Amino acid sequence: MKKLIATAAFAAAMVLFPGHAYCQKTVISTNFVGYAHLLTMNAEASYAVARHISLTGGIAYNPWEFRGGMDGYDYRDKQLSLSVGARYWPWHIFSGWWVASKAQYQMYNTGGRNSLQTSEGDRYGIGASLGYTYLLGKHFNVEVGLGLWGGLDVFKTYSCPVCGLTIDSGRKMFARANDIILAVSYVF
Repeated sequence: MKKLIATAAFAAAMVLFPGHAYCQKTVISTNFVGYAHLLTMNAEASYAVARHISLTGGIAYNPWEFRGGMDGYDYRDKQLSLSVGARYWPWHIFSGWWVASKAQYQMYNTGGRNSLQTSEGDRYGIGASLGYTYLLGKHFNVEVGLGLWGGLDVFKTYSCPVCGLTIDSGRKMFARANDIILAVSYVF
């Protein structure tokens, strides 16, 4: 009789209080490939909302200009990127294979390295990526992955980084590689 009561109490608790009794729900990560790309600082936060789904939000920021570009001008790949999305984990949350989708906004200013032309503008789009998360321990993971994104680019192109003479402007569609991921994650 005690086993029956205990089983009924356990079943009632699982129905009344569903969720992650032992699962870690939050992850903060940073992508080392971003730092290798002209010191672009980045972070992403993920929150588990179901056994196989997590919601993500990310930011990438690069304010730097570097000396020594074309004809001695500064070169840059300045950006501020914001993204929100979701990941599906077929096995368990925050481990194994995953597939992701996201919406992303990017404000950018790039140029001066291989030519004097500089472009700036805003990009709006959606993306998809695929990757794998390796469990290193209770609180640390390593992620690898690749992704693409595409959408609308509203831009202006200038003849040089400092003169400000506009040579082109407009709107165009784009598709480009976005995520090359080699990240370390901390799991809460």
